[in-house]
Amino acid sequence: MTISVFLFSLLGAMMLGTPIAFALLVCGVALMIHLNSFDTQILAQNLLEGVNNYPLMAVPFFMLAGELMNAGGLSRRIVAVAEALVGHVRGGLGYVAIIACVVVASISGSAVADTAAVAALLIPMMRAAGYDVPRASGLIAAGGIIAPVVPPSIAFVVFGVAAQVSITKLFMAGIFPGLMMAGALAFTWWLCAKKEPGAAAGRFDARKLAARLADGIWALALPGVIIGGMKFGIFTPTEAAVVAVVYALVVGRFVHGELKFERLPELMLSAAKTSSTVMFLVACALVSAWLITIADIPAQASALLEPFMGNKILLMFVIMILVIVVGTALDLMPTVLILTPILMPVITKAGIDPVYFGVMFIMNNAIGLLTPPVGTVLNVVAGVAKTRLDAVIKGVWPFLLAQMLLLFLFVLFPQLVMVPASWFR
Repeated sequence: MTISVFLFSLLGAMMLGTPIAFALLVCGVALMIHLNSFDTQILAQNLLEGVNNYPLMAVPFFMLAGELMNAGGLSRRIVAVAEALVGHVRGGLGYVAIIACVVVASISGSAVADTAAVAALLIPMMRAAGYDVPRASGLIAAGGIIAPVVPPSIAFVVFGVAAQVSITKLFMAGIFPGLMMAGALAFTWWLCAKKEPGAAAGRFDARKLAARLADGIWALALPGVIIGGMKFGIFTPTEAAVVAVVYALVVGRFVHGELKFERLPELMLSAAKTSSTVMFLVACALVSAWLITIADIPAQASALLEPFMGNKILLMFVIMILVIVVGTALDLMPTVLILTPILMPVITKAGIDPVYFGVMFIMNNAIGLLTPPVGTVLNVVAGVAKTRLDAVIKGVWPFLLAQMLLLFLFVLFPQLVMVPASWFR
């Protein structure tokens, strides 16, 4: 009965067009009424306590770092280096997009922001070169979802807070899967690039690459600063976010000279708007999470999954399929915040490593950003490319399939995630 109240109130509010954050509040109130414990003071207290969490301070700082990086020319220089490195091969701009997505992702950690930045820089270049724009848009969209999987992933920060799992361990465990995602995209693009009429092979220019590297060395060094600092215990993920802001600000203003001080209020306001949306969503979700625990919904979910408990791989398959289905209707953050308090007790009971599950869970939710009808990243790319959404959906399918096959490969062989994680850790 409790699960029915939870699902009916949440889905009912969403079907009425209520924003996800308020739908989560409605769900929380419905559970309180069902449990005969409705109290507005408890509701308000849990709403405030939901965001009164030190690790969550990383979210607005990483958002601001992304804004400063784009305004200060760091993103453009990353693309320029990648273009000089692989732009001469057939389909070269596609490989440029993949490299740029990985490097930019390792700076800000936001799929939507990173996708918008790379698409704005590369889609006009690919269109002018004669590439199939829907396919190119699909590639950039699929590259954009690497951001939630590699550090400094904002999704890992939120999951770590909700699941009480080390954010630093999640960051380190996400590096190799993120690189594997890029590799899967590169292989798929290699198959597709044979059909690109405007992507003729050229000649490698070492002097051009050296010049681009000299100009972009500061931008390329930032991911190393962030990841290296956390690996060697110099700073925490939250402190790494502050370091990223200061680094992007100093380089953009005093090294490249492209970031103007008069633009800072505008950039800070943009980062604050995006961050406030995420933080309010977290606050509302953690109210529901608290009530989910009180209502003992995880125990009921465990009972439903009991037939699969004896086989970790089979259980992970079932959970991954569940998350894929949910991801077609919900965005990444709501899915993480709704399902984490329900699934974590199941994972703990089954003896699955919570760090491994966190990487798989976030990767699966990131793939949900590519699945219609919601497909947030698809909408972003379609808007930037000025292309119909249905055309982008058609173009993204080969890359979406590659990412899903990789996900299930990680389910079959957990060592592909955990062994490299031990190297980075």
